[in-house]
Amino acid sequence: MKYTINTPEGTRDRLFAECRDRRRVQNALTALFRRRSYAEVSTPEVEFYDLFLQSGNPMPQEAMLKIVDRSGRILVMRPDCTTPIARVAATKLKTLPLPQRLYYDETVFRSGAEHRGSSGEIAQCGVELIGAAGAKADLEVVALAVDALRSCGLERFHIELGHAGFFKSLAAGMEMDGETVEKMRALIEGKNFAALGDLLEPYADRSACAALARLSRLFGGVEVLEEAQRLAGKNEALTYLHDLCRELEAAGYGDFLRFDLGLVHQIDYYTGVVFRGYVEGAGDAVLSGGRYDGLVAAFGRNAPATGFAIDVDAVAGCLSAGEPPRLGVLVHFAPGQLARALTAVDGRAGGTCELSPCETLEATLSLAREKGAARVLVLEQQGERLVDVP
Repeated sequence: MKYTINTPEGTRDRLFAECRDRRRVQNALTALFRRRSYAEVSTPEVEFYDLFLQSGNPMPQEAMLKIVDRSGRILVMRPDCTTPIARVAATKLKTLPLPQRLYYDETVFRSGAEHRGSSGEIAQCGVELIGAAGAKADLEVVALAVDALRSCGLERFHIELGHAGFFKSLAAGMEMDGETVEKMRALIEGKNFAALGDLLEPYADRSACAALARLSRLFGGVEVLEEAQRLAGKNEALTYLHDLCRELEAAGYGDFLRFDLGLVHQIDYYTGVVFRGYVEGAGDAVLSGGRYDGLVAAFGRNAPATGFAIDVDAVAGCLSAGEPPRLGVLVHFAPGQLARALTAVDGRAGGTCELSPCETLEATLSLAREKGAARVLVLEQQGERLVDVP
């Protein structure tokens, strides 16, 4: 019985231009991170499942790819990079002074819904600024997020800012049980307007109800903050976002900024400013980040932190691929001429010249025709010559 061997669900092969564009994005991002004094760290692709339980990471367990080791302990393929780096910062780096600027270029693995076509193998580049609290740290990271997307060659993109504290302050005044709050959070995040209205109907007399009902629609320019202020009254989170935006505008980042006060996903994980990056041509956010001040403390070191991750393949897919290099010359070399042949290949632009494995010139000319090369460089002991491919 014959059967086709495919890649596992959620994975795929990447060929030629895809590999080139992915590497282009990775190189641009990591070079920028190093210029901003971020140092690279790398963590194992496999971690103990208990690590994520200890961290309070809100990622559902069904989204994690699990393995059982020889001793029976449950392991997971790394589902995100932030939690392992928080572990490293609290243990291996605990003697180093704060703040610590760290970056990574890693792959994360997630189990999506069956037959949805989503990727379960995600190349990420990102940063973690550990041990720095307050507005200056948030300014640095948001500005770096904008510069990161620009460094990849993107032009039509924007960063949406929100604040975890705004939803928390509104939900605290609703006298809801935890399960209902979580359901409300999911409806706001999913912008499910009708279901959110039904859920809030019994709470219409609460002062925060009107603001929560509008929360999933509060996205756009600075006028969003003004509307939220009218609905919710004076609020520290809104004031913070307004001040942050003013500083970023003064630094020339204003054209890339918008607001989405409905960014309430993983509300217990993030503790302050949250943000996502969207690029024209991508179906979902290509960048996600925010402040998570309690995570490193879960591993024994009290250190506020903020950072973001970029989906490398999603960004690469938005770039103009351009024309791939065309093979121009095939090098046919006689015995004893390998060094000259390699020098000829290395002296030309990558991909436009390559060695012929053929023993005869006739075979090399035939191969050149198949590969679309225009000429063959023949290297012999007595000299060299160019032969046009008929």
